[in-house]
Formats: sequence, C-alpha cells, structure tokens
Amino acid sequence: MSEILIEQIDQTLHLRLNRPEKKNAITQAMYATLANNLNSAAGDFAIRSVVISGEGRAFTAGNDIMDFMNEEITMSSPVFHFLKALHDFPKPLIAAVQGNAVGIGTTMLMHCDLVFAAPDTIFSMPFVTLGLVPEAGSSLLFPRLVGHAKASEIFLTGRSFGSDEAQEMGLINGIEADAVAKALELAKVISEQPPSAVLNTKALLKSGSHIAVESLMQAEGEMFRIALQSDETQGAFMKFMTSRKKD
Repeated sequence: MSEILIEQIDQTLHLRLNRPEKKNAITQAMYATLANNLNSAAGDFAIRSVVISGEGRAFTAGNDIMDFMNEEITMSSPVFHFLKALHDFPKPLIAAVQGNAVGIGTTMLMHCDLVFAAPDTIFSMPFVTLGLVPEAGSSLLFPRLVGHAKASEIFLTGRSFGSDEAQEMGLINGIEADAVAKALELAKVISEQPPSAVLNTKALLKSGSHIAVESLMQAEGEMFRIALQSDETQGAFMKFMTSRKKD
C-alpha cells in the first residue's frame, strides 16, 4: 500500500501520510510524492484546496532518521523539493494533525493557511537536540508568530507543547475531536469561493515575507545539510535512537 494516500474529494485534494507502523516518519520517497502532488495540484484548475493529514495515532514522527542517515542529503534532495513546493503552493493548504507532530510535522504547519489539531496533539521541534538547525523557514516564521523569547525557549530546549498552547500561540486555528473532518469541511467552504479571489488573497497575505522566507529556507537547508554530516549530529542521532529503544 502506498505510503502517501491520494484522494480527490470534490475540489479538494487530500494527501494522507500512510506509514502508521512508523508513526508516519517521512522518507525521501514520501517527500518526493508529496512535492509532485503539490506541484501538480498548483496547476490543476479542478483542485481548489489541499488537505494534509496522517493515518493512525500520529500525524508524523518527523524525518525518518535511518533514511536520512543512510542517504546523502543535498540541496536537490526530495525533502527540499517538498519544502519549496509547500512554500510556493498558491492555493489554500489545510492541515489536520493528531498525536505526535515532530519536526517537519510542526514546521510545515507554518506554511498552511488553516490548521486543526486533535486534543491529544503534541508538537515538537527537537532540531537542536538532534544537533541540527530549524528548517522550512521556521527560524523566521516561528518567532514572528510567538515572539523571540518564546521561540528561543522552544527551539533551544527542544521542549514539546500541546494543542492548548499551540492555539494560544496562533499556530493552529482550533482544537477538534475530528480534525480531519473539520479540515475537509473548511476546505469545501473555501473551494466554493470565487477561485481568483482566493488565490489573490493568499498571495497578498504572504507577499510581505515570501521572498525573505525563501532566502532563509536556503540558508537553513545548507546549514541543516552540513550538520547532518557532523560527528555532533551523528552522536545526537545515536543517543536519540538509544533513548527511544528504552522507551
């Protein structure tokens, strides 16, 4: 079965991470599929909005660490194609999250137009803990959302936070028992709006920082790539893997 489930519901494309046995940890192949579908949807008039969700108990455990450790990551790797597709996507992008939303599972939400979370959702961005740096433009988008002090606290300590705090921060729109149903409901409402007005409004909402975020994503990506090759990060990965086995 595909690790990315793809379904068109009326004028909404629903992309579902489908690797529940691995808590939807994302591989390079999964990133490639996500990027291809976003790029295709961007130019498809029959698709007015996209919903991203995860099957099972977790939204995503983030990057598949073994996959990243076993493959050479370059700026042309699928993960960076996905981040670019996410940042450049011109249509409404809605996320529904539950359980663990780790790393990219949280940073990708900063590129979404609407986000709904289940009450049990735990958000975390443990980049520093793993010897890495923030990604997906989050080193600009997150402090702009929550302020420098709060962003520093969360990034530098690697601490997680729940749905209530995420809503207070403005990271999510609401807490829903069935986040997917709510996301699809709002996607349908938006898809019935005049399409040009929707596209133009999203473009205007992002116009103030689009180029700045794109430039920062390039810098983050290069630093992330270099960090992956360092002894510090390799040691942090092994420590993380060992502690997870004990759990």
